[in-house]
Amino acid sequence: MLPWAYLAVAAVFEIIFALGMKYADGFTRPLPTIVTVIGAVVGIGCLTLALKTLPISVAYPIWTAVGTLGTVILGCLLLNEPLTAVKLLSASAIVAGVAGLKFTAA
Repeated sequence: MLPWAYLAVAAVFEIIFALGMKYADGFTRPLPTIVTVIGAVVGIGCLTLALKTLPISVAYPIWTAVGTLGTVILGCLLLNEPLTAVKLLSASAIVAGVAGLKFTAA
């Protein structure tokens, strides 16, 4: 169970990292820059710990998919980015693809 917890934490920090880059404004704003770096280090660190046990063909796509979905949702909520039908369809395709990888894993 612990590897999945590491993966969940890694995914949250992937979202923090992605949003932090936007708020860091090209690394010109110190606090968002620090948050971005911390997000990257913790996210990759936890992913690395999860990969000690979980197959990379499952864990990495889950990490990137959760990061992508979280970034799309929070981009809409926090940054007023449009949530279009194409974005929703694309996000659904990501979820379906990752679910397929999980269900076919040995």
